Amino acid sequence: MSAVIETRDLTKTYGAVRALDGLSLSIPRGGVYGVLGPNGAGKSTLFRTLLGLIRPTSGAAMVMGGHVGDVAATRRMGSMIETPRFPPYMTARQVLTWLSIAHGQKADAARVSRWLERVGLADAADRKVRGFSVGMMQRLGVAIALITEPELIILDEPTSGMDPPGIQEMRALIRSLADTDGLTVVLASHQLLEVQRVCDRVAILNKGRLVREGAVSELTSTGERLRLNVSPLATAMGVLGEKGTLEGDAVVAAIKRPEAPALIRALVEKGVEITEARWIGADLESVFMTETGVVQTPEAVI
Repeated sequence: MSAVIETRDLTKTYGAVRALDGLSLSIPRGGVYGVLGPNGAGKSTLFRTLLGLIRPTSGAAMVMGGHVGDVAATRRMGSMIETPRFPPYMTARQVLTWLSIAHGQKADAARVSRWLERVGLADAADRKVRGFSVGMMQRLGVAIALITEPELIILDEPTSGMDPPGIQEMRALIRSLADTDGLTVVLASHQLLEVQRVCDRVAILNKGRLVREGAVSELTSTGERLRLNVSPLATAMGVLGEKGTLEGDAVVAAIKRPEAPALIRALVEKGVEITEARWIGADLESVFMTETGVVQTPEAVI
């Protein structure tokens, strides 16, 4: 896969503070890519650098095959960084039309309506934004990022301020942008469960450096074990020996996937009844905490 974003030894300093510290990262084209890290890890600095809003102290960054700031590359990108703000006296439809024209596009009512529908604001299209909740402002910000129909979109905390149904809808939208529209979506979020559900790959930053990168499925397969609901437990534990541990009314087997069929046959031959067998592994939260040494608050991981 070709890279849509590449950085090489990217560094940004503010006095003695290194917001980015020699960051080298390659983000492939297509799919959903998560950029994770505790506060101060350098996520927003990275995004602002990629969008040409700030200049790096040293190093290089390429976006869409061109240097940061390249006009042709910039026109193929959309973004929403932090909670957006709009003139309070305008409606959502007016804001989207106004900014569409500002981006050099013709006023297209059908396109505006289509994106308002996609982000879940069709019913609020003609309401003034002064009465919008934070979550609704986020939705409008995403619509604005998409109005130019870019190939790459960068979203910073797209589900901030949303209730659970809204988060689920945004997750579905992000996946559809990648799977149906063919966009590359790069997002930052503290909601690690949502990241695990929506992202194909993630990069974990800490203190401006890349500490872990890879496919979500690979990162969360570390320490994978087989959890079995069985009866009787004592017989099952006798078969498993040192590879088994009790977990409530189930046993957990520390084995690799190729060993599972033989284990299940051995349990059945010993008269063990198996009502459920499923693989469990590390979730993205535990990987994040291990790599960064930061304990997430409950609000950050819901």
